[in-house]
Amino acid sequence: MEQIFSTFPLVFFLFFIYSTPTLSQSPAPAPGPPGPADIITILQKARQYTTFIRLLKTTQVADQLNTQLSKSNQGLTIFAPTDAAFTSLKSGTLNSLTDQQKVELIQFHVVPSFFSVSQFQTASNPLRTQVGNDGQFPLNVTATGNQVNITTDMVNATVANTVYTDNQLAVYQVDKVLLPHGLFVPPPPAPAPVKPKKQAASDSSPSDDTARVNTSGGIHLSQHALRAMSSLVLVLAALCLSV
Repeated sequence: MEQIFSTFPLVFFLFFIYSTPTLSQSPAPAPGPPGPADIITILQKARQYTTFIRLLKTTQVADQLNTQLSKSNQGLTIFAPTDAAFTSLKSGTLNSLTDQQKVELIQFHVVPSFFSVSQFQTASNPLRTQVGNDGQFPLNVTATGNQVNITTDMVNATVANTVYTDNQLAVYQVDKVLLPHGLFVPPPPAPAPVKPKKQAASDSSPSDDTARVNTSGGIHLSQHALRAMSSLVLVLAALCLSV
């Protein structure tokens, strides 16, 4: 009996501890909205985009696009060529481009607005790309059902797969690198300045020894002819006087 009473305070103490609500713990904060998608991370998870990732990094276009995603509500659409697409290029194609041309090549694969597959069916051609609406960088899209084709003035490509979409960013796999003539065909040379035409030499005045024909068809004798005739008259007159 004494043992029971001796353990009662301990049991009561333990019951008090476990039954008392813990006031010091605050509820966990609700998770915030997810940040903008990182383009490099998306392509790395999808694999087979090593060359495209390298170009995105070396040209720093990836940083520009991630910044644009965080600030713009229009979204982005990216056409990502696979490593196989880059391998099929003519040898030396990428090496022939300057650093600025590589930037333009990557920007040509980016449309500064979000397009779902169904929205391609009503898109207005040519699509405006990140490089601008320059006539040397035409990009046209045609869609029939779920099949989307992309054409430039050098390449016909097909959207093979949807890599990523979240209603803000769409990344589509294309089977060819989108090449525009603007990167490989030099612009036509500027026309040479037109040389001023030499002023036509004025008609030289006829010599005194030649006869002139006037508009009325009459003939004007030169001074030389008149002198000859005068001399002839004088000679004839002298002969007549001497007879």
